[in-house]
Amino acid sequence: MHTNMLLRSENYLLALITLFIMIGCTDRQPDSLSGSKPNIVFILADDLGWADLPVYGNRFNEAPHLSQMAAEGIRFTDAYATCPVCSPTRASIMSGQYPARVGIIDFITGHWRPFEEVIVPKNRQQYLPLEIFTIAEAMKDAGYTTGYFGKWHLGGGEYLPENQGFDKANVYRGGGFFNYAQRMSHPIEKEPGKVLSTALTDLSLQFIEKNRETPFFLFLAHYDVHVQLDADSILIEKYLAKEKVDGYPCNAVYAAMVEHVDQSAGRIRDKLIELGISENTLVVFFSDNGGLVSRFDRIPLLADSKLHIYEEDTLRYVASSNAPLRAEKGTLYEGGVREPMIMWWPGKLEQGVINEEIISSVDFLPTFAELAGIKLPANQVFDGKSLVEIMEEKGADPERAIYWHYPVYHHDSPASAIRKGDWKLIHYLVDDRIYLYNLKQDIGESRNLSELEPEKVTELYQQLEKWREECYAEFPLPNPDFDPEKRFTWGVHPDRP
Repeated sequence: MHTNMLLRSENYLLALITLFIMIGCTDRQPDSLSGSKPNIVFILADDLGWADLPVYGNRFNEAPHLSQMAAEGIRFTDAYATCPVCSPTRASIMSGQYPARVGIIDFITGHWRPFEEVIVPKNRQQYLPLEIFTIAEAMKDAGYTTGYFGKWHLGGGEYLPENQGFDKANVYRGGGFFNYAQRMSHPIEKEPGKVLSTALTDLSLQFIEKNRETPFFLFLAHYDVHVQLDADSILIEKYLAKEKVDGYPCNAVYAAMVEHVDQSAGRIRDKLIELGISENTLVVFFSDNGGLVSRFDRIPLLADSKLHIYEEDTLRYVASSNAPLRAEKGTLYEGGVREPMIMWWPGKLEQGVINEEIISSVDFLPTFAELAGIKLPANQVFDGKSLVEIMEEKGADPERAIYWHYPVYHHDSPASAIRKGDWKLIHYLVDDRIYLYNLKQDIGESRNLSELEPEKVTELYQQLEKWREECYAEFPLPNPDFDPEKRFTWGVHPDRP
């Protein structure tokens, strides 16, 4: 009997040891991702709308690689740019600050309507100030090698990425999607037929290869899908031949540009897997503002070489649709600021997660800093919050509010906005109009509830006003040259060289 008991005890101990070993070998989540120092790849699309990707319901465009990354990671439903145009959002990503605080409230240099009812504020400076502590400087402090390739739009000369914390950078100054080789800040060899997105991805892959043995931070900033629309002719033909879907413009050139971005993300993913570093690399995909429907100046949005494709067609003027979201780039409606966002990190993030927390582009800097294990300097305000706990599915902040201040004319009038929980308030600055929406019930912002919910209006407006004071937000002023007959005339911005 004693021998049997001893055998049972030994068998129990052996089973317990085996169980511990099995648990230790599983791909379970770590207690915390903080300080884990992964490589980080940040891919930023330009003007890509929330509704442009299949994972957000699009039935015409194709993006199989991003769909796969979403299935293997986290897809965010309520991620926002801090501005409905590019430069302010890019400044918010770089600084962790709202555009109103940075002083870049419009694209550089900005829109200008000289005969409007009000004179709108200008950017306090037409560049990202060097004294701003940037996301790249945070990563360098953590021992990362940093690289930037693509669109910058935060100032030239001394304000280029090399002076903002990036070890290696090559910025494209704009001007087309094929004739780019000599328009890079460091000219590259021209390869006939190679589109810009491919060239930028090539530079990014070279950076990954070179720095595979040490922690790296890569910022890949595409120009696609910005106007003037242009793309690989084979892809355009593919989408011209594809059956159209109801309720979406189905612009073949635009769809080809969406696929350009998707192919880039797929090449990055494949390279990380090939090098055996995917499980130590976080990839984040985002866009800088909402999708463009049509140009603000109402001219054709196709590149000259592609105008023949839609000779007598409205698609000369229409790029996309953000439906079910309202409006487009240049407005504070959801179509102007809600963005596609995907996180991919094999073995560290749960697969196939759909996350509904409210995210802002000011959040990336504190998130990456926490992952890298460094503290942010106390002498700079950081408006964002780390997303690490959300990545770990440990909860969120139901009382969180995020803000916008876009006091210029574009596709809409100057306005500010706040979102808190399911509620969103938009305050128009010229005539003091206020709109209130419940986004859970009305994602298309079709029903103004301001008269039905006066207490909610008061609560959100007071919170918005307090935030604007804290950020030193600047407001439009009466225009002594106001001319009702010329008010919609677009002029040259006073700061434009």
